[in-house]
Amino acid sequence: MEKQYKRYLITSALPYANGPLHIGHLAGVYVPADIYVRYLRLRGRDVLFIGGSDEHGVPITIKAREAGISPQDVVDKYHALIKESFEGLGISFDVYSRTTSAIHHKTASDFFRKLYDDGLFIERETEQYYDPEAQQFLADRYIIGACPKCGNPDAYGDQCEKCGSTLSPNELIEPRSAISGSKPEMRMTKHWYLPLDQYEPWLREWILEQHKEWKANVYGQCKSWLDGGLQPRAVSRDLDWGVPVPIEGVEAKVLYVWFDAPIGYISNTIEIRPDDWALWWKDQETKLVHFIGKDNIVFHCIVFPTMLKAHGDYILPDNVPANEFLNLEGNKISTSRNWAVWLHEYLKELSGKEDVLRYVLCANAPETKDNDFSWKDFQTRNNSELVAILGNFVHRAIVLTHKYFEGKVPALAPPDSPLGEMDKEVLAELPLLKTRIEEALEHYRFREALKECMNIARLGNKYLADTEPWKLAKTDMGRVGSILNISLQICAQLAIAFDPFLPFTTAKLRSILNTELQPWDALGQPNLLAAGHLINQAELLFDKMEDDVIQAQLAKLEATRQQNVAEGVTATPPAFEPQKAECSYDDFVKMDIRTAIVLEAERVPKTDKLLKLTINTGIDVRTIVSGIAEYYSPEQMIGKEICILANLAPRAIRGITSQGMILMAKQPDGNMRFITPQEPLGPGCVIN
Repeated sequence: MEKQYKRYLITSALPYANGPLHIGHLAGVYVPADIYVRYLRLRGRDVLFIGGSDEHGVPITIKAREAGISPQDVVDKYHALIKESFEGLGISFDVYSRTTSAIHHKTASDFFRKLYDDGLFIERETEQYYDPEAQQFLADRYIIGACPKCGNPDAYGDQCEKCGSTLSPNELIEPRSAISGSKPEMRMTKHWYLPLDQYEPWLREWILEQHKEWKANVYGQCKSWLDGGLQPRAVSRDLDWGVPVPIEGVEAKVLYVWFDAPIGYISNTIEIRPDDWALWWKDQETKLVHFIGKDNIVFHCIVFPTMLKAHGDYILPDNVPANEFLNLEGNKISTSRNWAVWLHEYLKELSGKEDVLRYVLCANAPETKDNDFSWKDFQTRNNSELVAILGNFVHRAIVLTHKYFEGKVPALAPPDSPLGEMDKEVLAELPLLKTRIEEALEHYRFREALKECMNIARLGNKYLADTEPWKLAKTDMGRVGSILNISLQICAQLAIAFDPFLPFTTAKLRSILNTELQPWDALGQPNLLAAGHLINQAELLFDKMEDDVIQAQLAKLEATRQQNVAEGVTATPPAFEPQKAECSYDDFVKMDIRTAIVLEAERVPKTDKLLKLTINTGIDVRTIVSGIAEYYSPEQMIGKEICILANLAPRAIRGITSQGMILMAKQPDGNMRFITPQEPLGPGCVIN
């Protein structure tokens, strides 16, 4: 059973204050973090949600140099824009601060000084590029030269923006300083290093043995780093922008941003809770969870925990549910190429549709693999799910209540019209749906939780369609009252279940229902609205998304694409898997590939990915266990025509004998789709 903590400290990665937010940031970090926090609050738990801008580091100074302004001007501009954008999307931070604050500088300095005074750093002198004309050492991004891979004359010391290759400064051909244009030279410089290698045994035990429940992508990346052997990492850099290294006599050196930034979680907590901040960071009854993208896994799972362990009295993260990356229209999101959907622009151009974006980014979240955002999918999900399922059910229930009962919640099951089996089944399903939503949220499976929330609306739609109260109104108003009472109770359930996901929509729904936000424990209860309670007039929760709205967004992206082509900058498509080893014709003809029809489908208990399918192959009825639960629900599978490898040797999976394998296509973004006949063929047709 999940341990009940006294308090929950939730952090989200600090975005760089050198540009606006885009949908990749939101899908990877901030939407799932906000869903989790809102859920915890509904459960009545003591929660702090910590956010803030990362305002140090080379990207800030580069942005300032390009714009001809100071680094402070840059971070002031983007911190305000980012904070306003978060607020516009309903990201409910308890504090959103910044790493240029006085509190942060003091906290980071004190943290460094504690480790320094304890003798935990290694001091080293190394050779680094130096600009003799500008009289300063050069960070990787301040070194420019020809890319050894594609010949681009303006590649950076860490990456070529044209071909996407990762580089090191020593690889550049004819390197030059981005500051003065002069040829850099190598000079000795002194820095302090965190000896990660000394903490490797402890990290192996703590991660690989004690946290096997972490997501596979997180656990796997940590294991890869540990198996490769850890090395000391510098905690200081030769810059004049950042938290100064707090050692007497040391000048023009600052704390390296990866060391400085995560301390921002602590300093921002101190800012909002100055009197009891230590309870949140040093009491073992606090659960610490970091929400990040996969590019930050090593810092939050290996580096920052080592810093906390070295300091000696801080708690460690209980979980780090990192997501993968979100692509855009089949290409990687790129800020340098302007290939992105920017949040501040979305909030202006699609005002009132904040929850549509939250819904789509959660429904398509890159939880286990890179995923793709497309405007057509955005339109389809809005129209086919939010409008046609959720909005449609609520609207029908409210309109019918006003039509037949003057907007008052009718009584349930009057003596002359007792509840039928269908009514009892629907009411019994609600607590089961609550349990499934809760289970998914507690284990950071937000896509699954959202599907189960929508299943409540699906349940309501099916109930209304099956009972047809508009027909019964002529003969049995008692029965109509029971149907609409149950339908309104489902609406009240939706106002709770969807609140972590769609806060603007649930506020509107509560206004229609004339009720307050109820706690999570009320979910699944049958009598959330009392008989006689007056509800307000119906309003549409969602509007249909018209083609011209979507076309305008696609046109923006097309203009960006054409500009990139004109400038010789190409998009970076997701990589396709390489061709497998050659096989013979004899190998191929051994495979019996044929069509089949899915008769039954159910989830395999205590698994996230497995479905048990009963299929008709034309030659028999058999069972196949398939890892497709994250792509398709059991309801979507029933009646589907699929292709299978029929003569695969049977295999026991979770105690179930699986006889065959389903043919699936893996897209570049990691999504899996069925290989199906273009026309219905029926079961048993052999594919040659």
